[in-house]
Amino acid sequence: MNPLYLIVPFAPLVGSILAGFFGKKIGRAGAHTVTIAGVAISLIASILVFMDVMKGNTFNGTLYEWATIGTLKFEVGFLIDALTATMMLVVTSVSLMVHIYTIGYMEEDPGYQRFFSYISLFTFSMLMLVMSNNFLQLFFGWEAVGLVSYLLIGFWYTKPTAIYANLKAFLINRVGDFGFLLGIGLVLAYTGSLNYSDVFAKADSLVGLTFPGTDWPLLAVACICLFIGAMGKSAQFPLHVWLPDSMEGPTPISALIHAATMVTAGIFMVSRMSPLFELSDIALNFILIIGAITALFMGFLGIIQNDIKRVVAYSTLSQLGYMTVALGASAYPVAIFHLMTHAFFKALLFLSAGSVIIGMHHDQDIRHMGGLWKHMPITWITSLIGSLALIGTPFFAGFYSKDSIIEAVHVSHLPAAGFATFSVVAGVFITAFYTFRVYFLVFHGKERFHDIQHDDHGHDDDHGHHHGPVQPHESPWVVTLPLILLAIPSAIIGYIAIEPLLFGTYFDGVIKVLPAHGAMAELREGFHGSTEMAIHALTSLPFLLSLAGVVSAAVCYLVAPAIPAALMKAFKPLYVLLDNKYYMDKFNEVFFAGGARGLGRGLWKVGDKIIIDGLFVNGSARLVGLFSSVIRFAQSGYIYHYAFAMILGVLGMVITFVSLKY
Repeated sequence: MNPLYLIVPFAPLVGSILAGFFGKKIGRAGAHTVTIAGVAISLIASILVFMDVMKGNTFNGTLYEWATIGTLKFEVGFLIDALTATMMLVVTSVSLMVHIYTIGYMEEDPGYQRFFSYISLFTFSMLMLVMSNNFLQLFFGWEAVGLVSYLLIGFWYTKPTAIYANLKAFLINRVGDFGFLLGIGLVLAYTGSLNYSDVFAKADSLVGLTFPGTDWPLLAVACICLFIGAMGKSAQFPLHVWLPDSMEGPTPISALIHAATMVTAGIFMVSRMSPLFELSDIALNFILIIGAITALFMGFLGIIQNDIKRVVAYSTLSQLGYMTVALGASAYPVAIFHLMTHAFFKALLFLSAGSVIIGMHHDQDIRHMGGLWKHMPITWITSLIGSLALIGTPFFAGFYSKDSIIEAVHVSHLPAAGFATFSVVAGVFITAFYTFRVYFLVFHGKERFHDIQHDDHGHDDDHGHHHGPVQPHESPWVVTLPLILLAIPSAIIGYIAIEPLLFGTYFDGVIKVLPAHGAMAELREGFHGSTEMAIHALTSLPFLLSLAGVVSAAVCYLVAPAIPAALMKAFKPLYVLLDNKYYMDKFNEVFFAGGARGLGRGLWKVGDKIIIDGLFVNGSARLVGLFSSVIRFAQSGYIYHYAFAMILGVLGMVITFVSLKY
């Protein structure tokens, strides 16, 4: 086994341990040095592994055998192929940028060493997830990223909103993970193995089997259960409600966890399981519908948000919906391609938002900004690049992946493809509108921050308060350098990577697509080069919708700022619906949380008070007391009572023996 395979995940783990256990001894500089060095080493090793994979060298083997039960083996092992190598590069490169950025962003925070320990531990967990060659290790990484996410969202544990957000994220992910575990259990029960290669080899034998006691196709049930896990981790409707609230954590983790890595774990998992999902059209249609709902309706919510990080969070939800739609259309390489491009430009947008927050002295309300391009030129231009990539501007990274998704779902022949096509096309206008709404309100127009007396806004400010008028300023180089480095792939990576990733042999033997699902084949026939694709798109419907979204945002927020208020007044019921996030939180609070409280109250009143306390504890005591109150009459202490009882006993025995004899 290549020793680089071990270096990739364990270098960040070593950095995390050193910063976590010895943070006070090595100090702040020591903590960020060891963790950044660990992730940098991991990135270099990932690049070398990627180059090795490009030469045709792959690996699938066991690292450690944990336990054996009969013929079933529980192992820790690595699967190194094109899909793994791609994910390794994405995770380590974005993680390194976030680590560097954190030096500037968290410089005043008392939990500095703890934060670096957590983000390095998260990087280790995510790498173990993507490098796994079996369901056991996959589940370990799956749960580990959830645990570290819980710690990071609630990093400022003195803030009630942060504690509420991390508990919400943890509980909702447990719902998805329950389905995920059921899916793994079904796979194990019917294949007898947890190793990917063994399961995929037996996948065809599962076709035609039904779930016990029903006429449901077994593969459909297993794949939908696995996808429910992805719905929780990748924040798909209706298990999406945790992600916007997770913005209560520091901005660097928003970029690392909720843009580039953790939320894309579900996309990676379904792509890895393509040999199973391809055999169930029911599961693929289910994935298409869920992804389409998420892509469209989560985008609407981004239009009315005023917290800069929450707008980017709803954008993440919508883009995850696009990736999910690609999975449902059997365009797995396109989903991974968008995962990669999205990781760069969304991390860029999150970190740019963090830079704006720093410059605004931790005020996150976009209504308090305006005209920042003069004060924060580097943040301004990198935000513009990220925004252009997000809305799918030709030649930028997001264009190639997003346009490919739209085309793939359009040519899909699944029943749910019609609704999905409408959702992803309509989502283009919505994405462009809310993206440039933020861009124009933050960087252009009237400077509104002069009228704001800045105090503790209760947002992202847990490392210092500032009072008085705000004077924006550009962020330090440790913040702007990652922005510049992320802006480069956000602009060019799509142009470079689309041909080898989607239309070459990159994923051959890694991702399985049946001939009946011909989306990728049709995309390949219509592709004539990166330049031609971008030029042709200038006359396409998605580009025109995107342009219309930008123009509409400019009119509403630069030319005639009275329009949004008038629209809000005219469509107040719709605004209230969006402002309350479709009442999903309220529904969960009343139905699930209220139901749980009602169930708990019922169990307390009936189970605890009546059955346990009333019947078993107090009831048994009363029964003993009743029995004792009767028996005590036979224990009077008088000799003649006992003599009389003995005579009655002897008489009873005599009568019994005489009766038996005669």
